[in-house]
Amino acid sequence: MVCLGNICRSPLAEGILREKIKKNGLDWTVDSAGTNGFHTGEAPHRFSQKIASQHGIDISHQRARNFIASDFEQYDKIYAMASDVLHEMKQIGKNKFDASKTALLLNEIKPGCNLDVTDPWYGPEAGYQEVFEIIEKACEAIVIKYATHQKQLSTVHL
Repeated sequence: MVCLGNICRSPLAEGILREKIKKNGLDWTVDSAGTNGFHTGEAPHRFSQKIASQHGIDISHQRARNFIASDFEQYDKIYAMASDVLHEMKQIGKNKFDASKTALLLNEIKPGCNLDVTDPWYGPEAGYQEVFEIIEKACEAIVIKYATHQKQLSTVHL
């Protein structure tokens, strides 16, 4: 799960998907990262933490990290929260970029629409709740889509 700073959208996506993986007994690895590096080492935004907590998900232990080219080698699927993030992932990945491993997160619920998860950074707390809800729907779609493949694979890295 990748966004710009790895403190708003992608930590929520990581936390939501981790919770769904746990509930479904899946053997998947999930991580999140940011492309701009401005918040490396920081905890998720306080509103991301608060909204996640209200839904029974603790993301307070997460720390922002930079998206790196070798992530294309480590993960089976990499979701970008927005098209600008996907563009930055291509720039960072250079010759390691693998288009078959990348997708915009919201294409899981609205295929081919190429919609962005709105960045709630500059808005009020309510925006974080809206972001949570849309990411939750996309993560549910991911579990439904890939859980059937879990029987054929030993581990899935998202």
